[in-house]
Amino acid sequence: MPETDKQSEARAELALLRDAAREAGRIAMRYFGRSPEVWLKDGHSPVSEADLAVDRYLKDVLLTERPDYGWISEETTDDRAKAKRRRAFVVDPIDGTRAYIAGQDQWCVSIAIVEDGRPIAGVLECPVRKELIEAGQGLGAVQNDAPIHVKLPPEGGTLTIASARSATTIFPETWRDRVKLHAYVPSLAYRIAMVARGDIAGTFIRPNSHDWDLAAADLILSESGGAILTNDALPLIYGGPTRSHGALVAASGNLLREMLSVVAE
Repeated sequence: MPETDKQSEARAELALLRDAAREAGRIAMRYFGRSPEVWLKDGHSPVSEADLAVDRYLKDVLLTERPDYGWISEETTDDRAKAKRRRAFVVDPIDGTRAYIAGQDQWCVSIAIVEDGRPIAGVLECPVRKELIEAGQGLGAVQNDAPIHVKLPPEGGTLTIASARSATTIFPETWRDRVKLHAYVPSLAYRIAMVARGDIAGTFIRPNSHDWDLAAADLILSESGGAILTNDALPLIYGGPTRSHGALVAASGNLLREMLSVVAE
């Protein structure tokens, strides 16, 4: 079946992001494990010189290629007015900075293009793990060129969920013997990708996540058969005036509804 115009356009956007993400990963690896300089922003959240170097590179190369797009990034003062143009880049130069600084492997470069508030292309480059996870609207999701899909256990099987341990206090009684908590995953984008490829069944996302944490992973999950939803069962809109989001769930199938009911209680 021939591609639609939208699919062809998404493929072209994805190629741009893929090339940029690979080079961004190489830049990040130059600092990895070498005690990069670190600062605290907002009094508590770390940012390293690698975050800033990757952000500079991505802003330069991506806006050179698409100068009329908006720009939303964790490490740059984004222009939300410009982002209200039809398309915008949404970037987290290193998602999982604490893991990166600690020399762990669960961090990634996260880049998406959103159109009218929804992602149409997204890439997670995870250089230590040698994983490139990507999706284009209508093109499916792949990791290192192999298709990925969500996976739920058989009826009555154990559900592996990623969540803060404190969240278990709101789990319904029926979940007590049914749910297994996955070990902490420091990168939110990577955790959502784990849902997309079937490593875990779902994840609860605490309030105060941001566009740059979510946009690329959101599309990857959507194209693999799942979804990220608000507690009102709505998809996220990116690039709007709100910089952070409330409680969210990421899963697929009937589990989405079950998790939403837990968040609503």
